[in-house]
Amino acid sequence: MIQALTFDFWDTIAADDSDEPKRAQMGLPSKADERVVLFVDHITRRYPHIDPDEAAHAFRQANARFREEWHNHHRTPGVHRRLSYAYDCLGLTPPPGRYAALVREVSELARAIETMEVRIAPDFAPHIHATLAELAQNYTLGVISDTIHTTGRGIRHLLYQQGLLQYFRIFLFSDEVGESKPSPRIFRRASLELGLPASMIAHIGDRESNDIAGPLAVGMRAILYTGIVDRGSNGTRATAVCHDLRQLPYIVQRMQ
Repeated sequence: MIQALTFDFWDTIAADDSDEPKRAQMGLPSKADERVVLFVDHITRRYPHIDPDEAAHAFRQANARFREEWHNHHRTPGVHRRLSYAYDCLGLTPPPGRYAALVREVSELARAIETMEVRIAPDFAPHIHATLAELAQNYTLGVISDTIHTTGRGIRHLLYQQGLLQYFRIFLFSDEVGESKPSPRIFRRASLELGLPASMIAHIGDRESNDIAGPLAVGMRAILYTGIVDRGSNGTRATAVCHDLRQLPYIVQRMQ
């Protein structure tokens, strides 16, 4: 019997990059471009000997290192750690006695980038509010999400803005727990925190590799959600497919 449901965030609860058209309408650069601008401006103000192109290259190198850790080791270092990688690329290692000052400097930039990421809210999935309200009456709910640029703290903020934070009991964000999907450890941790065997939990998400293969590997059920983007539902191994969130309570009920 299913007693708990965990949800992916991006392209399940909210549409990834749906804030980008809003930014364009406001005359703002893309988030990817603004990250670079924030980093380059920060570095060149404090270290005038560093060329802007050199700073931009270091930022791209740090992102490449992040992607390698994400894809190959199922870890997503937070914004602060990623910025530290870029500092390393520039040879900006702190001399004795300046380590604490450098940490504060990196933290200041990390906060600026994290704030920019959530300044304009994404679009949320159709019917997500009513669906979560209904499901929360019968199931314990949680969020299991990778954090690529928006941190776990940022995702909580977005959920709070929408009045959705109240429905979730547990939150497992990859930058906070040190594991990212489809690592079985993050799904086993969900089972532990929920106090339920994996067989009593169903995970809902949009990616076959992360949200279907991951939970199935530890004995959970898995529901592929295609209401925002369909990445190949015809060949899915999911326990069920949900095209419209209004169907989700019925789909879960049929699993009992």
